[in-house]
Amino acid sequence: MFMKINIVPRWIIFLLDIFICLVSLIIAYAIKLNFALNEVNVQEFNVNALILTCINFLVFFNVKTYSGIIRYTSAQDTFRVLFAVVISNGLFLFLNFAVTIFRGTPLISNAIIVVNTLAAFLLLITYRVLVKYFFLYIKNLNLDKRKVVIYGAGEAGLATKRTFDHDGRVNKTIIAFVDDDERKIGKTIDGIKIIDAANLEDLIRDHELDEIIFASYTIPNERKNQIVDVCLENDVVALNIPPADVWIGGKLHQTQIQNINIEDLLNRKQIEMDTAGIQNQLKSKRVLITGAAGSIGSEIVRQLIKFDLSLIILCDQSETALHHIYLELEEEHKHTNFHAFVGDVRDQQRMEHLFETYKPHYVYHAAAYKHVPLMEDNPSEAIKVNVLGTKTIADLSVKHGVQKFVMISTDKAVNPTNVMGASKRIAEIYVQSLNNSLSNRDAIYRNGLSYINDLDVKPITKFITTRFGNVLGSNGSVIPRFKQQIEKGGPVTVTHPEITRFFMTIPEACRLVLEAGCMGKGGEIYVFDMGKSVKIVELAKKMIRLAGLVPNQDIKIQYSGLRPGEKLFEELLNDNENTMPTHHQQIMIGKVREYHFNEVEDQIYNLLEFAKKNDDRQVVIAMKGIVIEYKSKNSIFEELDAPKND
Repeated sequence: MFMKINIVPRWIIFLLDIFICLVSLIIAYAIKLNFALNEVNVQEFNVNALILTCINFLVFFNVKTYSGIIRYTSAQDTFRVLFAVVISNGLFLFLNFAVTIFRGTPLISNAIIVVNTLAAFLLLITYRVLVKYFFLYIKNLNLDKRKVVIYGAGEAGLATKRTFDHDGRVNKTIIAFVDDDERKIGKTIDGIKIIDAANLEDLIRDHELDEIIFASYTIPNERKNQIVDVCLENDVVALNIPPADVWIGGKLHQTQIQNINIEDLLNRKQIEMDTAGIQNQLKSKRVLITGAAGSIGSEIVRQLIKFDLSLIILCDQSETALHHIYLELEEEHKHTNFHAFVGDVRDQQRMEHLFETYKPHYVYHAAAYKHVPLMEDNPSEAIKVNVLGTKTIADLSVKHGVQKFVMISTDKAVNPTNVMGASKRIAEIYVQSLNNSLSNRDAIYRNGLSYINDLDVKPITKFITTRFGNVLGSNGSVIPRFKQQIEKGGPVTVTHPEITRFFMTIPEACRLVLEAGCMGKGGEIYVFDMGKSVKIVELAKKMIRLAGLVPNQDIKIQYSGLRPGEKLFEELLNDNENTMPTHHQQIMIGKVREYHFNEVEDQIYNLLEFAKKNDDRQVVIAMKGIVIEYKSKNSIFEELDAPKND
């Protein structure tokens, strides 16, 4: 009932403040006269009360002490009241001095003014605090409230608590703060005790907690995972607050506190980039990103935009997606020079026009078809985009003197079991063999390399390949699909109970791409440290629990069987490859088998001819001839791997 009381009009608060200041003046007189009120000069009191009221009226109106909502009184309101009281009584004191100088006798005792200042401030704040805690008490009488603890006894944690205090619709009560900082344990914030996070399980059991809210930005990911696991085992919902820079109007709103994302738990330690080295290489350069509207390409754009580039060219064939990233850049980076170029990497003439017009110094090639089942059904299209598209951009890079060409590859290119992975491996082979040919000037002009002869340019382009696994939240990733299935009430479909995958966040992957591109000298295949592989069924169960549901009760998990071309686990190197370390602990150089460019060129020419004819069978046969470790799994093309009978 009380929570439904409308907010009192501001004019009532204003008059109430003026009245309380009159009460404080009476108290000041009483204290000065040792409570002998019969000794008060009524005429003098009335004059002084009128003067002080007029001064308070002007000061309080201008300082706007009445503007705050009493039930949500904050420290800012307290300072506003203090400022108003000091100013008004200071003006009264100044007036008293002036009257004393001209008349010889003061209007009022200075001692009364000092006492009045203290009494007025105390009364004005006391009634505000009493009203605030009255509404908090009424709010907490609700027996159906969800019991909550806040992890992080810092500014973000305090902001979270006060967000709930200021929103009468929030049906939560804060039981405690928990923190790992021993210096804070046992202390209180806003009357709420800080408890050691090591005792969280006891706290959950003793108070039958419903939720934990993470309000700390410095908690190590391993520790966060431990706490979330404890919460999930005890049916406690884990929530997260967003970074402070996205708070609405600089304040945290209750609607921004959301269920914790699985991405937050799979994140690893922030990758440190050689920002200075990248800046030195890219400063004042023109950079082309193909596939710039995709999940990886767009994040590369976002990270490159931070450097002092001359021009960023965003190339993609998807008009709508390219338009979205263009609008984002236009809104957030108005003073950066960028251009959106609609074009297909397979279109030789269109790409030629791009290179002739913008003359890029660096190329990040992220354009590709990547969905395994789709490419298994459309091998010719996979070759046209992943091989022909890569070849087209690589050839033009050489022709137009691009300094570095960085190709985005995949762990599915290792011991490929599907068309998509094999097509990316062929693209790797092409750019690496091309780089090796360009690295030897004499080899460029050998009679056998007609393609290089035709280009008639200086062999300066350095080709670098980066290879990593699945990225969290990318288009086609299992995580967005699982989220959609959970929102619909299930079932969540997993292909196989034993299937595992490596995961990396999109920003993390792109930082490593930029770092590898910076350190690359040409011809390397950089392999990223993907951490531990994750069992997909366990990932699905954790996502269901994070949504506050129970796996196989609220949301069923169904096994759909391995899809065409899919394998149980991914690899970053095949059996015949090993790695060499680099100065960056999360980036290694894969030692892979090298190919002769003239042989690769001939094989790819034949492959592309079959793709142009849409002869999928011959396309796959040709692919297997180039990538000898390519063995199809769960695919109609498995028969092509069967041993031939004599």
